[in-house]
Amino acid sequence: MRAVRCVDGRPTVVEVDIPRGEGVRIKVASAGVCGSDLHMIELGMLDTFTIGHEFAGWLEDGRPVAIEPIHGCGTCELCRAGDYNRCPATLTDIAGISRDGGMADEVLIWPEAVVPLPAGVDARDACLVEPLGIAVHGFAMAGLRGDMRVAVIGGGTVGQTALAVARLAGCETAMSARHDAQKEAAERLGAVAPTDQPYDIVVEAAGTASALADAAKRCRPGGTIIILGTYWGGVELPGMDLSMKEITVVPSSMYGRRGPARDVDVAAAALAQLPELPAAIITHRFPLDTPADAFATAADRSSGAIKVVLEP
Repeated sequence: MRAVRCVDGRPTVVEVDIPRGEGVRIKVASAGVCGSDLHMIELGMLDTFTIGHEFAGWLEDGRPVAIEPIHGCGTCELCRAGDYNRCPATLTDIAGISRDGGMADEVLIWPEAVVPLPAGVDARDACLVEPLGIAVHGFAMAGLRGDMRVAVIGGGTVGQTALAVARLAGCETAMSARHDAQKEAAERLGAVAPTDQPYDIVVEAAGTASALADAAKRCRPGGTIIILGTYWGGVELPGMDLSMKEITVVPSSMYGRRGPARDVDVAAAALAQLPELPAAIITHRFPLDTPADAFATAADRSSGAIKVVLEP
């Protein structure tokens, strides 16, 4: 079968054996190109396994599902508490990073990874469940309420999904984005440009020091900054604004479980309530045989790309 792996520093389709063994077999419908995939290829971190941690497809009986790509040990205190995203074992068991992922015709995955999709959600769009789960988790940690004013800094996929989740909660929302396509998507999702009035929660989804400084300026005294952006190096904190306003900074990583509900299950339910989201942010779809084109497009924000998807 076909799979996308990194060969000589480039995403390339290769022929691999059909996966066999214990687990649940998924016929892949869609796999998103994440910004972290681009960074990890540059860093030489994706040279062993099939790429793709944002993906969805169908079970062997035809049921559509998304996938939660992380897997903790399941027995430590963190896992039992639902914080398996913090379990040290998770970093060694992430589909698409430390085991084969979703940019392939088929994937064999552990049963707990399966995220059933609500009626009406197309598996071709459900690769968005993973980034939606990131937003759901961050807002849960920050205590999002519908009466809050929320600003998002950064118009990539995670920023757009954060915007959509905040809107779904009933919040007044604003987005600061660099590129026209990102601004247009935010408008379609109901956001406006930020004003000078401070915000209860500011989501930093760009992963840059300037975005974090902007977030601190826009946050009200006693408000909260959620860090959803990924910092691949160090970052300079806007110390004066953080201290003088007594801003709470909430670093957020991936997703977990709160009580009986996983963040990714909440995300799947949210996607069913956000029929406008896929059309707004999935800007490009490529066949699985053209990963180099897909990754090049995803890396070029001036092309209008937000979420680029590979489809077998």
